[in-house]
Amino acid sequence: MADDRKDETEAREAGVKFLSEIGAKEELKLKAQARVTRTVWSGLGMMGLVGWSVVIPTLMGAALGVWLDKHFPATHSWMLTLLVVGLTIGCVNAWHWIAKEEKQIHWDQETPKDGRDGDE
Repeated sequence: MADDRKDETEAREAGVKFLSEIGAKEELKLKAQARVTRTVWSGLGMMGLVGWSVVIPTLMGAALGVWLDKHFPATHSWMLTLLVVGLTIGCVNAWHWIAKEEKQIHWDQETPKDGRDGDE
């Protein structure tokens, strides 16, 4: 009778473990499918975001420089100076967005959703 209970308990534990493994595999599969869709669209979106985050400050710097050159002539070109400043600001801005996205990607890959600490 005690052996029957032991066998039943072991079978129940094996069943729970099996269901846990299936659930983890299903979650990984769904996550991988979502990542493919996210990667394609987020890649295109990131390309646009990076492009505009560089272009807008550069054009604003150039426009402000042209206005300054017309209203406050100097020995140096305000347009070239502010063009470089705008380009620098845009590149730093783009770097910020890319670093943020990369950090999110690494965090998503390293964080298991099933309560494990990722060392198993």
